[in-house]
Amino acid sequence: MFNSLTGTITGKFPQKLFLDVNGIEWDIIVPDTSLDDLPKLGERARVFTWMQHTDSAMNLFGFASAKDRDLFFDLNKVEGVGPKSAIKIMSNIQRDQLIQSLESGDLAALEKIPGLGKKTAQKMLLALKGKLTLDEELPGAKIIVNRGGEYADVVSALANMGYDKRDVESCVSNLVEELNKELPQGGEVAFKDKTRDAKEEILFRRAIVALAQ
Repeated sequence: MFNSLTGTITGKFPQKLFLDVNGIEWDIIVPDTSLDDLPKLGERARVFTWMQHTDSAMNLFGFASAKDRDLFFDLNKVEGVGPKSAIKIMSNIQRDQLIQSLESGDLAALEKIPGLGKKTAQKMLLALKGKLTLDEELPGAKIIVNRGGEYADVVSALANMGYDKRDVESCVSNLVEELNKELPQGGEVAFKDKTRDAKEEILFRRAIVALAQ
């Protein structure tokens, strides 16, 4: 069985990638977070793969890195989580944040993942806590702005202005950490207690300044 495919990206869709390898176009199921990490349409990419072959279907799954694929394999060890469920989970939370939630036993964070109920979240904790390897560079308490998260609209707006999405996510994450640490002055409400619209406005203005530097 092949480990990876290298070719030209010919299509990007929600949880789907088309990859042309020497004239053969592969239809690959890919988590949305991996889609964000892969090159743009028309560029060459290496996709780490796994083939599922059953009596009724044959599906090819792909990932931007071997580490993403390893996490996919780990999720499939959990009772009630199949390949497509694992892809859905990975599409809604960054790999590092998912690992952090599992390692810290943060059941509340896991339950917020779209499509993941309380029982399955509990099974994930029982099956995987303490059994995943954290990256050395993984920040201990860093807030990661993920797809569908509280500040996703800010990230989307800045990315639509032409800024690199990964740079935007990192910038907004850092700003959220800084703002949560700032002490309110002159009777002003703390950042964490402001309305969603107020938070987004502050983040948007500060992010533009930071990204322009």
